[in-house]
Amino acid sequence: MEQARCRRAEGCTETAAVDFGSEAPRVPPQLPPGDEMRERGSAAGSTRGEHTHSEPSIPRPPAVQEPLDGEPAVTEGGRPVVQRASVRRQILDALRTALVAGELTPGEVYSGPALGERFGVSATPVREAMQQLALEGAVEVVPNRGFRVAVRGARELAELAEIRALIEVPVMLRLARTVPVERWTELRPLADATVRAASSGCRATYTESDRAFHRAVLTLAGNEQLVRLAEDLHRRAQWPLVGGPATRGRADLVADAAEHTALLDALVAQDLAVVQSLVREHFAGAV
Repeated sequence: MEQARCRRAEGCTETAAVDFGSEAPRVPPQLPPGDEMRERGSAAGSTRGEHTHSEPSIPRPPAVQEPLDGEPAVTEGGRPVVQRASVRRQILDALRTALVAGELTPGEVYSGPALGERFGVSATPVREAMQQLALEGAVEVVPNRGFRVAVRGARELAELAEIRALIEVPVMLRLARTVPVERWTELRPLADATVRAASSGCRATYTESDRAFHRAVLTLAGNEQLVRLAEDLHRRAQWPLVGGPATRGRADLVADAAEHTALLDALVAQDLAVVQSLVREHFAGAV
């Protein structure tokens, strides 16, 4: 399932979760009749004045699998009927994957109706997902047109690395002094998973496993707000720079993943100097 996340990123050969060529099943918009009629007009590009012509190709989402956690699984004729919130979440996940894989081009403008047409849904859940990405800094709103993918440079990446180090290095050092060895041993499978993901050469697959490892480490601090803040900064640091969908190759991913194993070794040994050095270097060369 992990390697199905990205086909267009370097080295990926599996079936993509976001596919330019295949036809994705259309998801019922789950809107009241009046709203449905308005959204049909939106999909044609008439709502809010968003233009849909001459836009670059964009990925299609995978077939709908299940509703969000906590939402009842509603069925109709033996097939799942996905709740509106679940549709929005799946589109958000697909757009995030496309951003990491470089399938949404920095500087390009994408309209809600055009994205909705390709996703097979109304423009509303697409706009809601893009609004969330705007809050995260991944895109910016362009009035009457849609959303422009943010253009990022090396300076922004360096600033994110500095902030992450300021927040996480002290936490890592405290954890190295207080967490029992057996707890670190429990994280070995996650570190190994990052190595396998890196070996696939798929940037989108690797970034997910990378975040899972760092999230598990920080969770040991028992501070939920810290985990959320670190996750947001980490996600921002993973968006590719201008100049191509993947500025780092398979070898870079593998080297980055190897630092997870080295970090666990240093945490087990309570080698604070090595922990601090590894965390700073890891952030500075973040994928």
